[in-house]
Parts: sequence; structure tokens; C-alpha cells
Amino acid sequence: MRLPLSPRNVLAGLALTPALLLPATAHAAPGGPHPHRFDLQAHRGGIGMTTEESLEGFAKAMRLGVSTLELDTQVTKDLKVVVNHDRQISGVKCADTGPVTPGDPLYPYVGKYIKDLTLAQIKTLDCGYRQLPGFPEQEVVEGFRMAELRDVLNLVRSYHADRLKLNIETKVEAGAPEQTAPREVFVRRVYEEIHRSGIERQVTIQSFDWGALKAMHRLAPRWPLVALTNYDFLQVGMDGASPWLGGIDADDYGGDFVRAAATVPGLTTLSPTYGFPQNGKVGDPGFRFYADEAMVAEAHARGLKVVPWTCDDMPTVAALMDAGVDGVITDYPNRVRQLMADRGLPLPRPYRPRGHA
Repeated sequence: MRLPLSPRNVLAGLALTPALLLPATAHAAPGGPHPHRFDLQAHRGGIGMTTEESLEGFAKAMRLGVSTLELDTQVTKDLKVVVNHDRQISGVKCADTGPVTPGDPLYPYVGKYIKDLTLAQIKTLDCGYRQLPGFPEQEVVEGFRMAELRDVLNLVRSYHADRLKLNIETKVEAGAPEQTAPREVFVRRVYEEIHRSGIERQVTIQSFDWGALKAMHRLAPRWPLVALTNYDFLQVGMDGASPWLGGIDADDYGGDFVRAAATVPGLTTLSPTYGFPQNGKVGDPGFRFYADEAMVAEAHARGLKVVPWTCDDMPTVAALMDAGVDGVITDYPNRVRQLMADRGLPLPRPYRPRGHA
């Protein structure tokens, strides 16, 4: 299905199933998370539903009703903050349409690093020219141009979504720092955009680069921080500290993610991959949970939440709920919302833009 790019579509209504619009109930399924704590996060706005990190996708997620919009940031050559997962322009997601000026030596832009391109160059890219492989239900936002962070923040304001959270990732590439803007520059620009938005109280900052989390804490000591890991970045058993951990050596904590991350100042949430292999599911041979009951218990004992990424299989999400996780990041917030309804969990509030019933 293709969705033409227009302001009207950002504000248009959705035909939602009745179960997704059920009022909140106070009863949770036995063994599940606390009924007031489950955090439904729309990964990149909900890739399974709409072109990733598009304004239309974020709008659809708000109209559906999610707890949190999860999104990524990159910083351009001219220090603009754009919302995009990949540090390098992906030809799978974006297509060149022509140089911003005749004879531009950087053209074509596909394959270039965002930190080497200006916003004007990036805005020539059509990032809604196809449906992303692996997501057959995804609506394509035709002609989509990469959004700036300020655009997303303004969209949330236009929806009066005052209880919605935004989980914003600083995509600093600690393992190859030459491929993204310098950490301190990157973090400061993200901080400035959020700070001037007027909705900073709704924001959490997440990163695989714990050095970026520490840098953000220095700028905004009251902002809640989220430590991401895929386990590999902990570099357990390797000499010295991993470049991803901001000077922390996981081996000093027995390779324990919870104990190591708990030393990051301002940390409120742990966000690990949910299991191994990534994208595995309950019932697969060899699959095992990383975000298991033991991790959840240890985190909760330290006052930390656990919100794993990125789980799209509903039986696996249900098992995570039973393990006591505080939320989940998913490409299919519509499916997880239905699961929440089926299990008697309170549902996040849907939002409408100003002036719309």
C-alpha cells in the first residue's frame, strides 16, 4: 500500500479495530508487568506499519495509541539533526533524485555518510520510493524526505500529546567514530534541539554509546537515560574497556550488563536485545532470552526498568511480559497493542491533532 506524501495524511484518521480503542482496564494478566508500567514503544515510528521515521509514521503511531515514539538521530555536515537510523545513506531505503547544485562533486549521495552531507543535499533524497523488504504491510510514504528532529518534536506538540514519551537515540558510532559527527558535537546538537522544543520533560535519551549518555548527563543532568546493548558491544573477556561503554570495563562487573550500566549517571532504563539470536522467537531451536527474569529482577532491585528491543513476534512479546519487562520496542505497535488488550493491560491513549475531534 502506498501513502501519498501530504500534510493531510499526517493528520488523517486511521481505521482502527475496536479492540485497539478499548478503554484502559485496571487488571493485568497474572505474571505480567505492573498494569501501569508497560511501555509500548513504536520502533522508528512503527516500521511494520509505515515508512520508517517518517512524520506520517509517527502521526499514525500517535493516533493508534502508543506510550513512546522511538527514533534515531544523525548530525549533518552543517550541524542539522535529522531523524534516521543509518549513518550511511542506504540505497535500500533512499534513492537519488539529482544533485542539489549542478556538478556537485559529492553526488550521488546514496552511500555517503550523513556527517559529510548538508541538509540540502539530504533533502534531495527520496526515502519513500519503495516498501522496505520484510515488511509487507508497510504503507509507503511516497516522496518522503528525511525529517529533522525539530519536525518530529513540533508534530508531537501539534497533537497535544503531553503524556507521550519520545525515546531518542544518539547514533554515535563509537566503534568507528570517523563515520558520525564527533560525540560531543553530536550530543550537544541533539540536546539543543530538544531543549528549545519545550517538551524536554517527555524525552528519554538512549544510546549504545554510553560515552554519549555521560556527555548528555553533563548537559542535562535531569534527563532520564537509557543504556542500549546487543551484548557484543560489552566485549566481555576482551582486554580493556569496550569503546561503546564510555570508559567502563564490563569485566570489572563480571560481564554483567545490569551492574555495568548501573554505574552510568542518570540511567533509568536498560534496553538490551531481547534474546539470541536477534530476531529469534520462542520455539525456535537454540533461541534463548537475554532479557530474562533474572535480568529483570536484578534491574528492578537497582531501581532500573527493562525495555528490550526489537520484538515483533507476539508469543515472544507475551513471554517477555511474563518475565516482568517494563515495556518493549516493536516494529508492530498495532500488534502489541492488541496483545495488551487481550491480556487486560491498560492501553496507551490515542492522540488527535489540534482542531480534530
